[in-house]
Amino acid sequence: MNVARFTVVGSPLTELTLDDLRRRRSAKWREYPDDVLPLWLAEMDTPLAPPIRQALAEAVEMGDTGYAAPGDLRAAFSEFARSRFGWAVDPAWVTVIPDVMTGVGALLDLVTAPGDGVVITTPVYPPFFARLSMAGRRIVEAPLAWSYSAGYSLDLDRLATAFAEPSVTACLLSNPHNPTGLVFSRAELLGITSLAERHGVRLLADEIHAPLVYPGAVHTPLLALAPSSEAAARACALFSASKAWNLPGLKAALLVAGPAAELDISRELLWGTGLLGVIASSVAFSAGGPWLDSLLAGLDANRMLLASLLASSLPEVGYRPPASTYLAWLDCRTLGLGDDPAAVLLERGRLALSSGPAFGAPGNGFVRLNFATSPSILREAVARFASVVTSS
Repeated sequence: MNVARFTVVGSPLTELTLDDLRRRRSAKWREYPDDVLPLWLAEMDTPLAPPIRQALAEAVEMGDTGYAAPGDLRAAFSEFARSRFGWAVDPAWVTVIPDVMTGVGALLDLVTAPGDGVVITTPVYPPFFARLSMAGRRIVEAPLAWSYSAGYSLDLDRLATAFAEPSVTACLLSNPHNPTGLVFSRAELLGITSLAERHGVRLLADEIHAPLVYPGAVHTPLLALAPSSEAAARACALFSASKAWNLPGLKAALLVAGPAAELDISRELLWGTGLLGVIASSVAFSAGGPWLDSLLAGLDANRMLLASLLASSLPEVGYRPPASTYLAWLDCRTLGLGDDPAAVLLERGRLALSSGPAFGAPGNGFVRLNFATSPSILREAVARFASVVTSS
């Protein structure tokens, strides 16, 4: 297979060199020494979208760096949701917050009590575990179904068993799913809401990766199932421009409450939000669409390039191109690298990937690779990976 054909001309993923990236002061590039190639943390190796860069430059020039106000962000997100997802969001349902995990913490305080069980679908985003533990909630795992032929899928039987536990009061979903890239279908979401209604479970959805869905998949916002679904009407969802436009350090996100959620969400959450994050996110949702489309074309090419590279150099690694996100969930269980292959790859290959066990027990023997980088860096990463395996 000719891997060169996967490069997209004009992709923002090709604009920065490795030397450019090593000048960055973000966690992705400062956690490890310069001889380590970092494809772990969910930051993208892109410049800012031009409209966002211009808006931030104008704000800095004016000294507009005070406390955040919601500004145009709620309306901008509402229009983005209508145009991208066909979902009508009343801006009155939207609260501006610092980030998604702050929103998760606030919602846990509002809809659960200490000691309550909260269901998560493992393997799943590691901060879910940390936040639930910090809040004193009991983690109830309902692992995704998995097979060699079909990959991952939602396991409604396991969810039904988990929801039936007397202490369970909420379910925290990741959709699109991190780390597997699974996008829950409308039918699957209706299955979840039906179970939630039967057992009185509140649904909380982290939909931060919703703008990053590839052709062939369709993201259905959980709250878009309201009002026909009572559980969806009572649910809450969390969104941010931070993943799709690479803005995590600017601190702005959105908590969207369903029309029947009946939650008293404190306006105090706004004060931890960054004004530059609000400005950048507003522009992302209102004027960042063309840049996002170019990014998605580059990411789509990269997910297939990774498949080609692995097939050529590491055919033993299990990989299914994700339907969403820029995260590859790689099955390394046949390589003899133990439960935490990321530790071995870091030590022997100077390649930093995310550790599979951090995503829960189903992550043993897996690694997560961030392919939101240039094709040349992705090729180097696979070469380092292969060198470790061949030398083992």
